[in-house]
Amino acid sequence: MCDACAKAGLGRRGLLGGVLAGAAMLAASHPAAAQPVRAASTPDAALALLTEGNARYVANQPRERDFSANRVNTAQGQTPFASILGCADSRVAPELAFDQLPGALFVVRVAGNFVTDEGLGSLEFGSAVLGSKLIMVLGHTSCGAVKATVEALQKGNNLPGHIAGLARAMKPGIAPVLREGGDLVAAATIANVRYNVARLEKSTPILTGLIAKKELRVVGGVYDLATGKVTLV
Repeated sequence: MCDACAKAGLGRRGLLGGVLAGAAMLAASHPAAAQPVRAASTPDAALALLTEGNARYVANQPRERDFSANRVNTAQGQTPFASILGCADSRVAPELAFDQLPGALFVVRVAGNFVTDEGLGSLEFGSAVLGSKLIMVLGHTSCGAVKATVEALQKGNNLPGHIAGLARAMKPGIAPVLREGGDLVAAATIANVRYNVARLEKSTPILTGLIAKKELRVVGGVYDLATGKVTLV
């Protein structure tokens, strides 16, 4: 928050109220017919759409897409039914993995798919202002950020530049599994997803309020690079 805002007494809730009011005014300025229709109105329905879309993607049977018509339909507004907190990995494209057109998913990406202040603000906007009904924290197999964090915690590697900041941010979710045996990267991937799901579920006041009213649900998933299948964890 800028110093001027702080002096004016504009707290986080005040800023959110302004954003909500502005969004409402913007929506009111366009005819209702111009607004795209939300694909799902409940968290369970949103999760079902993601599951069904991923099944089509895995089977290599995506729906036919008319990108030109979709651009026209969404030009006046967006109504994403779900938000994705995903990894920046170039091999994981949420719109493809869930067989959705642009405008259906509100996607936030960072290497290691963990919650940052900026990412949280974006997800709050997606849920409170745009009406997203579901947030999925989406990890993936063979995640380089997870692997680097595991190795740094085990061996004390000095990661270069700001990459070290990724490992520090991911440490709380991953460190507890280092005492386990087996495939540590796989276990750490799941643990990292679950840790960030829990963080979002406890994020006050916006997300917790929507969850309490059953208007939002947070889930975790892991994308398999080899098959494209997303498994809930």
